Amino acid sequence: MPRPCKRRRICKEPACVHFGPRGGTGLQKDGVAMTLDEFECIRLMDLEHLTQEQCAVQMHVARTTIQAIYSSAREKLAACLVEGRELQITGGNYLLCKERQSCCRAHCVENAEKIAENQEKKGELKAMKIGVTYENGQVFQHFGHTEQFKIYEVQDNKVISSEVVDTNGSGHGALAGFLKQYQVEVLICGGIGGGAQNALASAGIKLYGGVSGDADAAVEALLRDELAYNPDVKCNHHGEHHGGECGNHGCGEHTCG
Repeated sequence: MPRPCKRRRICKEPACVHFGPRGGTGLQKDGVAMTLDEFECIRLMDLEHLTQEQCAVQMHVARTTIQAIYSSAREKLAACLVEGRELQITGGNYLLCKERQSCCRAHCVENAEKIAENQEKKGELKAMKIGVTYENGQVFQHFGHTEQFKIYEVQDNKVISSEVVDTNGSGHGALAGFLKQYQVEVLICGGIGGGAQNALASAGIKLYGGVSGDADAAVEALLRDELAYNPDVKCNHHGEHHGGECGNHGCGEHTCG
């Protein structure tokens, strides 16, 4: 049974809920409906200049949820501006803040900033997604050849959900982008070459390589700050599956180790 969607806290209702183009060639296509939680996310991040972390604290949801809400809201705004559509702000899964008549910059925003700052000082893995190279419950030992990732959503240092996703034949050069699409911020894997490590770093994904054993246990160990990993990990499959041709197996370099 799926978990119920958490209601997002709204601290300011829109002064106007209906916008439309004026002049030009008139309306194009159908109107666009933006929810109040999408409006709130735009207000907090683009007007109040909160970070995603601060916005998540403010709205009482995970940062990955804020990323999805913000992306959806910006796409809707772009459609209205570029295609001349009407915008209607209505609906959504939200809860109005009891102090909304006098809050925001005076109260809620500053409070969100303080909470996020304190959480950062504690070094907590507050709200994030962790990816693991995956095969039959184990940490798969070759990043470039992994056919699946298991992706864990973490909030307050606890796994709240997980899913196994297929890479659909993506090679090492595309896997960093694949993980980024799933909003993965941390990767646990076995062997991995330098080129793939660079691609992950460029995508802003933190790497814990040289890990083996049960995938679920590895994630739990990471959350306890007890994960055994190798910060100097190299591709360790040279000659094992591919006759020594490193460039053909996806470790990301012409020579292993």
